Amino acid sequence: MTENFKILSKYIKDLSSETPDVETYLYVKENISKYELSIDINSKALKDKIIEIDIRFKFEDKKKESEKKSYFEIIFTTVIKVDDTVREKNELEKIVLCHVPNKVYPDLEKSLIDLLHNSGYPNVKFEKKVNFEEIYNQKFN
Repeated sequence: MTENFKILSKYIKDLSSETPDVETYLYVKENISKYELSIDINSKALKDKIIEIDIRFKFEDKKKESEKKSYFEIIFTTVIKVDDTVREKNELEKIVLCHVPNKVYPDLEKSLIDLLHNSGYPNVKFEKKVNFEEIYNQKFN
């Protein structure tokens, strides 16, 4: 499959790690396996078929079992230029929500893992790769 877009740049737009105190850190260190990853993708047309895509990963305690919690978030931005051959809205949606995220995922995952490790949680690993194609198909099919 030929790609119908070109990545012009990619970078970390925002990075956040919040652990308010040592008691929270110790609690989270014991319970971080309960934390879950959530994903949000937003895009903005810039000009001349250039699109900015923000992929937000949040790693947090969604069950809120305790007041003691840490918060981790990264917004990874990719700027692409879409080929002139792309004319259909659904084709553009698939590029933004599926193809680009799959392509930049290794960089995004490494950045989030580095953030977690540098925040004092060295044993955190993601067992499986996020499959944006699967997520896209579940949402739109």
